Amino acid sequence: MENVRTAGVLLHLTSLPGPYGIGVMGEEAERFVLLLQRMGFHYWQVLPLCPVDDTGSPYCSCSANAGYPALIDPRALVKDGLLTQQEADRGRYDGSIYITDHRYALEKRLQTLRLAFARLDDARREQLALFAAQNAWVKDYALYQVLKEKHGGLPWWEWPDEDKHYETAKKHAGLLQSEIDFHIFCQFVFFTQYRALKEFANARGVFLIGDMPIYVSRDSVDVWSNPKLFLLDDKTLLPKKVAGVPPDYFSADGQLWGNPLYDWDAMKQDGYRWWIARVAHASKLFDRVRIDHFRAFASYWEVPFDSKTAKNGQWQKGPGMALFDAIRHALPDADIIAEDLGIFGEDVVRLLKDTGFPGMRVVQFGFDPNGDSTHLPHNYPKNCIAYLGTHDNNTLLGWLWDAAPAERTFALRYCCFGGRAWGEGGFYSGSCRAIIETVWRSPADTAIIAVQDMCGFGKDARMNTPGTDKDNWIFRISADALSMIDEPYYREINTVYRRYYSPERKDNI
Repeated sequence: MENVRTAGVLLHLTSLPGPYGIGVMGEEAERFVLLLQRMGFHYWQVLPLCPVDDTGSPYCSCSANAGYPALIDPRALVKDGLLTQQEADRGRYDGSIYITDHRYALEKRLQTLRLAFARLDDARREQLALFAAQNAWVKDYALYQVLKEKHGGLPWWEWPDEDKHYETAKKHAGLLQSEIDFHIFCQFVFFTQYRALKEFANARGVFLIGDMPIYVSRDSVDVWSNPKLFLLDDKTLLPKKVAGVPPDYFSADGQLWGNPLYDWDAMKQDGYRWWIARVAHASKLFDRVRIDHFRAFASYWEVPFDSKTAKNGQWQKGPGMALFDAIRHALPDADIIAEDLGIFGEDVVRLLKDTGFPGMRVVQFGFDPNGDSTHLPHNYPKNCIAYLGTHDNNTLLGWLWDAAPAERTFALRYCCFGGRAWGEGGFYSGSCRAIIETVWRSPADTAIIAVQDMCGFGKDARMNTPGTDKDNWIFRISADALSMIDEPYYREINTVYRRYYSPERKDNI
């Protein structure tokens, strides 16, 4: 894809329409791929595919490698002869088609998966054993899940000593083998269905961009099974310091994420094996991998464990190029995008330049009427990914309504919006289209638009508001809304601005 201008759409799998209260890897996902293909989009960007936390966030998961079982399509298990249609239909959802119900979907999916697991024949059990042998992480993940259920969902540091410590817990794992095999089966089904979806998309010229959170959750198999790789107290297993970011665009108190920090010295001693394995896994799942909060590899914000906000922190030096040299040596074909947003200094600029990774620009951040922001499209480098907004941003229409009058006026002038009805949304919104086309004209190699902005939705369709834990990660788009997207318009701007992708057209227009 070198020297080819492209475009993509951001829509998480959970946000797809469908009958189960959550998007799944089934016919609706395939129809979305075909929609992207018809409009000449080359990329489909999704959020992390890992299990979510109690708020529905995929950025605070119990595993860096596992797939979210709620995304499994029960209809495929019917075709495989492991469920009846009646059993699959028990997971249907009668609530709102505009909201993702994570709790309901996961509960129902695990019930159907248990029925399917009980019907495995010898041939399928052999496939399961092969999957476990080829994915070293899955046995630890399955054991972790079994122990978490055994202890009523408590975090691992509150388990009894024999299970709290990974090495002792492994010794009696054989007593729990049937339950361990069930969770391995869930992962086997997930990745089987995902691989089929990815192959379907790739065959039609649509490639997957995935998202990798830089940090892992404290209550995760990753920390439980690798405590020496994190800054934990050896005796209490409490974090010494935790992750966050200082006050910024999104929050006056900063963002206190609370994730344990990596012990970069320990990781360096073993050649960054954990990171190499993680990037290798992600590179099998996705055609390109966006690493979230890339700036922390240069320097990261360290906050005392007992802090109530992220204000009280300090910068510490990250691993820098030593990590990426090791990754590049082991995985020369890994295609990485650096999420380089937020407060950063010369060390981040230098690291991004040394890696050669494309960074990001978000047009919503650019409209300072008194400045010349790097997020203004005329300042975009060729080697970058240009966004109308990410999953953390307001929708484009919501931003226009919430922006300060001077910002909004400058944005509309910059984007040559000549109409008066800037506040009108919908699929044909003139103000939204003026901004979209400005980004599409930019020098950036790749431009990405969230599906909400293709529809001209307001801020009630926002995916996430950083620093809050209410009403996030629940956006779903209806099948009717997808059918109303103006396909000719997006095909036209992808063509006119030389972003239309077709494998058969050598000039890419």
